[in-house]
Amino acid sequence: MPEMRYKRFRMELRSKQAIRSAGLLTVIPQQFFPLPFPHPVPPLLILILILILLVPLPTEASDMKNRTDQENGSTFLYFAYGSNLLKERLQLKNPSATIYCVARLKDYKLVFGNHKGLLSLRWHGGVATIEHSPGDEVWGVVWRMNMSDLESLDSQENVMMGTYSPTEVSVSSSGLDLNCRTYIMNSCVYAPPSPQYLQVIVMGAEQNGLPEEYQEKLKSIETNKYEGSLPVMKELEKAMKTSKERTEEILSDD
Repeated sequence: MPEMRYKRFRMELRSKQAIRSAGLLTVIPQQFFPLPFPHPVPPLLILILILILLVPLPTEASDMKNRTDQENGSTFLYFAYGSNLLKERLQLKNPSATIYCVARLKDYKLVFGNHKGLLSLRWHGGVATIEHSPGDEVWGVVWRMNMSDLESLDSQENVMMGTYSPTEVSVSSSGLDLNCRTYIMNSCVYAPPSPQYLQVIVMGAEQNGLPEEYQEKLKSIETNKYEGSLPVMKELEKAMKTSKERTEEILSDD
């Protein structure tokens, strides 16, 4: 079951976030009321301190909601760096995906290739993966997804066939560290991507506002110049047209 396969990720996330929460509670009092406290402590001072601890910051509130969802096993965070940067691409098979934030993965780099050198029939070229590379960075999108989509996501990444392996990475966004599920290719043999595949990645980067410098870096990647048609591109064009029409309809109602 997906819940059982994801149990390790939830347990590690829970322990790390508990530590961070504990650290937060020890920092706030010292920031506003440097120790040692005056003796006796005025009742008003105690009341103010309690109010400060009870009112969460916006980022903390969001993190707390996500933490609760993860602890009860209903959602997980997924860090996408390839074609799943594009919302319509990811939602083809994973409708619950909603954007959580844009984030950076340090000490990794984006590369393209095929598992054991076997050409991707879907994309007719190399596909994205990441590999450890000190000093480099990979930008991507963190999606929050329902556990019901975990099996579908694993299937998209051909986990059962051994093409990709799920792993947990720590990404940073606006000063927060997030533990996310992502996928790394096994036995990667480097190969350039098809123009169509790279186009999807670039569109996803633009759609979600990844840093301009990183977007330019993506656009400069050499492709294999494949000019044939790809069925998946027709699916995406249809999905993007539907999404655009839905957006226009909402705007017209306003």
